[in-house]
Amino acid sequence: MAREHTSSILRALQILECFMDQEKEWTLKELVNQLGLPTTTVFRHVSTLMERRYLTQDPVRKTYHVGPNLLALAGAIIGGSDLCKIARPELERLSDRVKETINLSILVDNEIFYLDKVETQRSITCSTRVGGRVAAHATSCGKILLADRDADFLAQYCEWMKSVPPLTPKTITQPDRLLKELESARINGYAMDDGETDVCITEIGGTVGDIESQPFLEAIRQVAAEKGRGNVLFIHVPLIVSIPGSGELKSKPTQHSVKELLSLGIQPDILVCRTDSPLPDDVRHKIALFCNVEPECVIPNVTASTLYEVPLLLEDAGLCREVCRKLGFDCGEPDMKAWTALVEKIKHAHKQVTIALVGKYTGLHDAYLSVVESLFHAGTACDAQVTIQWVDSETLTAENVASVLGGCTGVLVPGGFGDRGIEGMILAAQYARENGVPYLGICLGMQIAVIEFARHAVGWADAHSAEFSSLTAHPVIALLPDQIGVTAKGGTMRLGKYPCVLGEDTKAYAAYGTREISERHRHRYEFNNLFREELERAGMTFSGTSPDGSLVEIAELSEQDWYVGCQFHPEFKSRPDRPHPLFTGFVAAALRKAGK
Repeated sequence: MAREHTSSILRALQILECFMDQEKEWTLKELVNQLGLPTTTVFRHVSTLMERRYLTQDPVRKTYHVGPNLLALAGAIIGGSDLCKIARPELERLSDRVKETINLSILVDNEIFYLDKVETQRSITCSTRVGGRVAAHATSCGKILLADRDADFLAQYCEWMKSVPPLTPKTITQPDRLLKELESARINGYAMDDGETDVCITEIGGTVGDIESQPFLEAIRQVAAEKGRGNVLFIHVPLIVSIPGSGELKSKPTQHSVKELLSLGIQPDILVCRTDSPLPDDVRHKIALFCNVEPECVIPNVTASTLYEVPLLLEDAGLCREVCRKLGFDCGEPDMKAWTALVEKIKHAHKQVTIALVGKYTGLHDAYLSVVESLFHAGTACDAQVTIQWVDSETLTAENVASVLGGCTGVLVPGGFGDRGIEGMILAAQYARENGVPYLGICLGMQIAVIEFARHAVGWADAHSAEFSSLTAHPVIALLPDQIGVTAKGGTMRLGKYPCVLGEDTKAYAAYGTREISERHRHRYEFNNLFREELERAGMTFSGTSPDGSLVEIAELSEQDWYVGCQFHPEFKSRPDRPHPLFTGFVAAALRKAGK
C-alpha cells in the first residue's frame, strides 16, 4: 500500500512538473503524450489536483493551467526564502539608485531561476517573471553566475548548450564564444546580453511627418545603424483610402508616407495597410513597386468585427511569417487555437448586460480605455456582451440618479483626480448600495464608496476626502503619511506594484482564490485608519490590506451581492484570455442582478 501511495505521489509530481512554466497550458491528450502514462491515470490525478485547486481548467478550450493554490504555494516558498528576505532591501536600494528593474536569481541546474525582483517606475522596463526559468547563457545574470563555476561544470554546460534551441538569432550557440564572454565577465565584474533572450518591440504612434514624432524616428534610425539592418525590422502602418461612392482604393497616401520615411533614412520592410475592404493583388503590387518592398510584405489589415480578431487576420495574411523570415527566425507554425476559440466566444456571446460607467471624463471614452477593455474581457469570460452606459458624474443629481441608472445592473466608478463631479459619483455609489446594484470602485471609486458609506450609513454628513475638503471633521480619505509636506509632485505618489493580503470569507478572496496578491497603484491619498474601527462596526469589511495591515487596499460590503472598491488599478492587469478576477466577479454579479 505504501508503494502505491508513493507511486501516486510521484505521478502527481510528474504532472505538476509539466506546469513549471506557469504560462503553459496543456490538454489531457498532451499530458498523456508527454508523460507516457495511461489516459485514465492522468485524468484521475489531474481531477484530484483540480479539486485541490492546484490546477484549473479553461471551460472553453478544455486546457489545464496553474491553479491558485499552486501559485500560492510557490509564492510562499519563494517569499519565505531567507535569501529573499535578506536581499529584498538591497534590491530596493539598488533599484532606487540606478532607476532600473533589479532581479534576484540563482543557478538551478543549467537555468536561471528568478526568485524576486523590484520593478523600476520608468515607462520602459525589462520584464522578467518571478518563478520563471531561462537558459543561463542567454542572460546577463546567468553569464555572471556561470563565470564563477569551475572548468568541469562549464565543459558539461557547453555540451548541454548545444542541444538548446536559440531563443533569438543573437543567442550564443558556440561554446568558444560563451567561454570568451565568461572570461571577460570575470575580468570586468559584470556581464551583458544583447537581444539574446527576446525581441524588443518599439511602437511609435502618430502620423509620419508630424514634428512631434521626428525625434523618435531619428532614434530608431540610429538603432538600425548601430545594431545592423539584419537585426532591426521596420513595420509601417499606412492608410489605404477608399473613395466614397466608387469604392476605389487609393494608395497615394501610402506612397507619400513611405517617401517621407525614406527622407528620414528609414526604409520600411513591411507595410501593414489599414483598409476597410480587401486589398486586391494589383493594388498590393503597385504599393510594393512604388514603396520598394516585396509584394508579400504588403500585408492587408482589414477592418474586423472585433478588435481581437485582428491577430488572426494578420496571421492569415502572412505578417508573422514575413517578420520571422526577415529576422532569420525559424519559429514553425504558430498555435492559434486558443486565440481562435477566444474570438469565437466573443462573437457568439449569448447574454447582455448594461454597466453604468460614472466618471468625469466620459465625453472622451479613451480616457477609460483600460477599464472598458477589462469589462469586455470579463464579459467574454461570462458569455456576455457588456454595454456601457456613459454617465457624466457632473450631471447626476438626487432627482435624476434613479432614472439615469435605473436601466443598469452594475455601477462602476473609475479612478481620477480633482473634485469636479465628485458629488455625482457619491450619488451613484449611494444608489448602488441602497438598491442592491453591484458596484465596483477603482482607486478614486473605492474612496467614493468609503465617503458615501461614512455619510449615509455611519451618519457623518460632512465625511469627505482631504483632497477635496480641508474643513471636514471626518476625513475618511487622507494623504499618505509620507506624502505630507511633499511639494515636488513628480514621481512621489504610490506608484507601481504592491503586495496585498486578503481576508478569508470575503468577496475579494472568493474572486482571487488566494490569500496573497499584488496589484498596480497610482495614487497619493489612502483610507484614513483613524476611522477604520467605526466603519467596520457599521458593516464595511476591509478585505484587502498591505501585509503589515497599515494600508487598506480593498473595501467591501458583505451583505451585498457585490459591492467592492479597490485602491489599486486592476484594469492594468486584465488580459483577453486572463480577465481580472474583480472585473469577472463584478460582471457576473451584474448578470445575476439582471436575472441572467
